[in-house]
Amino acid sequence: MGKAVLDVRPVLFVNGYLLLVLAGAMGIPAAIDGLAGNADWQVFLAAAAATGFIAGVLILGNRPRSRLRLNIRQAFLVTVSGGILLAAFAALPLIFSTLHLSVTDAVFEAMSGLTTTGATVITGLATLPAGILVWRALLNWLGGAAIIVMGMAVLPFLRIGGMQLFRMDSSDRSEKIRSRLSHVVRAAALTYAFFTLCSAIAFAAAGMTPLDAACQAMAAVSTGGFSTSDQSLAHWGTGVQWVAVASMLVGAAPLPLFVAHWRRRPATILRDPQLRSYLGAIALFSLAVAMWRWTTSDWSLGQSLRDSIFSVTSVMTTTGFVVSDYGNWGGFARIVFFLLAFVGGCTGSPAGGIRVFRWQVLMRLTKAHVRRLLHPHGVFAVEYDRQFLSDPVTRSVLAFVIVYMVTFAALAVALAMTGLDLTSALSGSAAALGNGGRGLGAVIGPAGSYQSLPDAAKWILTFEMLVGRLELFTVFVVFSRGFWRE
Repeated sequence: MGKAVLDVRPVLFVNGYLLLVLAGAMGIPAAIDGLAGNADWQVFLAAAAATGFIAGVLILGNRPRSRLRLNIRQAFLVTVSGGILLAAFAALPLIFSTLHLSVTDAVFEAMSGLTTTGATVITGLATLPAGILVWRALLNWLGGAAIIVMGMAVLPFLRIGGMQLFRMDSSDRSEKIRSRLSHVVRAAALTYAFFTLCSAIAFAAAGMTPLDAACQAMAAVSTGGFSTSDQSLAHWGTGVQWVAVASMLVGAAPLPLFVAHWRRRPATILRDPQLRSYLGAIALFSLAVAMWRWTTSDWSLGQSLRDSIFSVTSVMTTTGFVVSDYGNWGGFARIVFFLLAFVGGCTGSPAGGIRVFRWQVLMRLTKAHVRRLLHPHGVFAVEYDRQFLSDPVTRSVLAFVIVYMVTFAALAVALAMTGLDLTSALSGSAAALGNGGRGLGAVIGPAGSYQSLPDAAKWILTFEMLVGRLELFTVFVVFSRGFWRE
């Protein structure tokens, strides 16, 4: 069988537009540093010019003659290549600014920001120029927006991990469906921006400066977790922390649900099975950890509840904000937080992890299997949100979870081979693959950072953040031999 030549021109064209957006975003910290008199404005301006030039070359040199259409192989390739290119160019200001990060650290930080992971190698945040702080927050926010669009417009049609369940219609190639999808994506982007604005206003009202409020809002709603303080949210009072809880909860909720139901009957939003399970899990685990903390320490019930709700919300939404070192809360709490790193937020949000809906599908599959064992001749269909799940959907979900766990284990072993201790290797792999940011232990735990890790470990974690953010199979398909054959 002959090989089919993959036309990469549409892929390069789309990547050009992605880089153009990134170049435009670099102008924001350039303007902020310029007004503040920080020398880094020149770095951001030069990086924007270089990124914009490459973007222009890609766009003008690969302009389609007719309406842009991507086939399935091109869609896979543009998703993976776009993530790599954006991280590479987003690292430029971090390399040449007053931070003088190494290439390894800069790419790690940029990938962490764009994948909304929140793992950082930078310390002394309070002393950094405003432009760098804003750039980190912008990477979180832009990455979150890109993930929402990808989850609504790309992954359902690539049939990744059961995401075909969220396709708008089986006739996805019709003009009507494309127009409707474009409308929903625009509405979701506006809703995302609206929630960010509300969060920023609430943070400012709770006592933050405008700069801190804007950065924390972008990091919270995107579930990115980049803060402007080494102490994360522990630097501010309880009012700020409750605003963060609300922002994280909204950020990891299914955004298309708000778009679809808000104009009709807002109360119907709470009937969504994924949202109810998501909120129920956070409430249940928050209460369990709070009771443990209250009975095993000298904390009051109020403080136990407050810090447990914040920490459980931060870990399950894969945000990574911190108000207390929950790694020191005892064995039960550490196990809960480690397991929550695999749960994640809802589909249609920037949150990472396996995602709530896949756990729901697995539980329904388990229930149906048990019933078949009890009644061998019975027929038991698997249903989700008033839809009967087809075999391709259930197989996709099962395959995704299996590959997710195998990838986590394999890369945890790889991290251990670089010299990391067992706790750091296991929790670091779980945090990077689930885009949760914080690990456990003294090195990369809530009170630590990734700065002291060897370069080999940072590159493994950078790759793992990309793989987790692009839902595993998207990356693995592109790197498979079969992808490049007919």
